[in-house]
Amino acid sequence: MSARLSSPLVSTQWLADHLGADRMVVLDATVLPYETPAGRRSWLSGYDSYLFDGHIPGAHFADLIEEFSEPDAEHPFTRPGRERFEAAAGALGVDRETTVLIYDREGGGWAPRLWWLFRAFGHDDVAVVDGGLARWRAEERELETGHNEPGTTRFAADPRDELWVDRAFVERVVHGHEDAALLSAIPAGEFSGEVATTRPRPGVIPGSVSVPAAELRDASSRLLDGGRLRARLAPVLQAPRVVSYCGAGIAAATNALALTLLGHRGVAVYDGSLTEWAADPDAPLVVPSDRGGDQPAGRSSAAKAPGSVTGRRQTKSVQ
Repeated sequence: MSARLSSPLVSTQWLADHLGADRMVVLDATVLPYETPAGRRSWLSGYDSYLFDGHIPGAHFADLIEEFSEPDAEHPFTRPGRERFEAAAGALGVDRETTVLIYDREGGGWAPRLWWLFRAFGHDDVAVVDGGLARWRAEERELETGHNEPGTTRFAADPRDELWVDRAFVERVVHGHEDAALLSAIPAGEFSGEVATTRPRPGVIPGSVSVPAAELRDASSRLLDGGRLRARLAPVLQAPRVVSYCGAGIAAATNALALTLLGHRGVAVYDGSLTEWAADPDAPLVVPSDRGGDQPAGRSSAAKAPGSVTGRRQTKSVQ
């Protein structure tokens, strides 16, 4: 039995029907949130949850904190370089002939992030499992515990640099020198300034459209249907290029997935996102206001230290 994909999104039923298919690898990309004693949002590897709480039968664990990020980068969850990605994918038994299915525990942004990484390194036979492990559990499907040791192989990357943009590109968009829409995936309260963040400065990139990634999912963690996705993303669908960003490039991948499902072919993720942008005191930020348009953001006394990794394969702090 083979399992070739026709969409970047598959249902739990599709996965159940194809478990055990030839040349198919299922990856658990779970990352768990927690709050430090100082009140900072941080992230913990989901490996222990994979081992002891259960995972989809046959799944391997994909470590987004360590293996699929650049550990020595200035900002958390920075995409890995080509050689690092090739090594991480190959160690999980993925080569260019492998069909890859990715899920996370809550059906959240981690699976789309890894999906985007695979696409950015030239692999199209990859999809996100809609609703993730939460949906799989709700349907009372089989789970297993413990570690599944993958067979190793060689993954040959073919990077697509057009799927990423850097700060310089975003600056050109802000100043009108590039024709692109800026799409913010952060929560609505953060976008409006009503909810404080631990980033060095409050606010969002000028000219941004707000479509929170969480609002593209229903109560069961599945993505909205095509009609509702199209309505939510209508403000950017006609733009020749859409730059999706968030706090650290994770939620941005959910919006990128939704746009891809709708057929947009000019989507890129700003990898550094607000973690990088807000750390630069010269980069403009605004706080949108219903009463008076965008207002310049004020300075914050929050610490400007970039995210840090504490204990390899364990935690990562995100501002």
